[in-house]
Amino acid sequence: MKLDEEPVNTDGRKGRWAGHREQRRRELTEAAVEAIRELGPDVGMEAIAARAGVSKPVLYRYFADKSELWLAVGQKSGELVLEAIVPAVAAVREERDAIAAAIDAYLAHIAADTNLYQFVVHQPDIPRGRDVVADVVDTVASGLARIFGDRLRARGLDSGAALPWAYGVVGYVQSAGDWWLRQQQPISREALSEYLTTFLWGGVAGIAHAADIPGGLAAYQDVRREH
Repeated sequence: MKLDEEPVNTDGRKGRWAGHREQRRRELTEAAVEAIRELGPDVGMEAIAARAGVSKPVLYRYFADKSELWLAVGQKSGELVLEAIVPAVAAVREERDAIAAAIDAYLAHIAADTNLYQFVVHQPDIPRGRDVVADVVDTVASGLARIFGDRLRARGLDSGAALPWAYGVVGYVQSAGDWWLRQQQPISREALSEYLTTFLWGGVAGIAHAADIPGGLAAYQDVRREH
């Protein structure tokens, strides 16, 4: 049997083929990522197949069309973003430093991997059964929320703020980062990171400050309304 030939699905072979197929999809997705990085966000399926060392029909055996491959690449992109951000955030203790680390790690990542970012975010000609950008946001925000939740609980605060905080950070920074790339980085990464951190910290500082007020966040919100 050839490497990419589907075996007969009898007895335990069906499970083995499913595992083989998933492994091959991962390998082809990684090859597609490398082709995008090397050849640009407009790379075609034929060039991706060549980069993977397979024929175009074999590539279509695992991905029905470019839209399906785009989804797989987008999911891989989300994992890569998270791999860049999580260690940076985990390495610092103060909340403001955590926000700054997350923002700077994200901006550094998309600046270093611009072709992959453009392929995932700006593909107007691909039919979308799912929104892979939203999937990436979900992946990154969920990862950040776990870290933020741990930090809030460590201060004796309600960790319910972690998820909206994480989505707010990701959505705001993704939008600003997209502008920054499209405008060919008109300001330095360090300056943009500081601007975004300063703006976001104003809101997050209120959550942190609640730890020092009897009654916690609810009491802090009452104080804010009185003023």
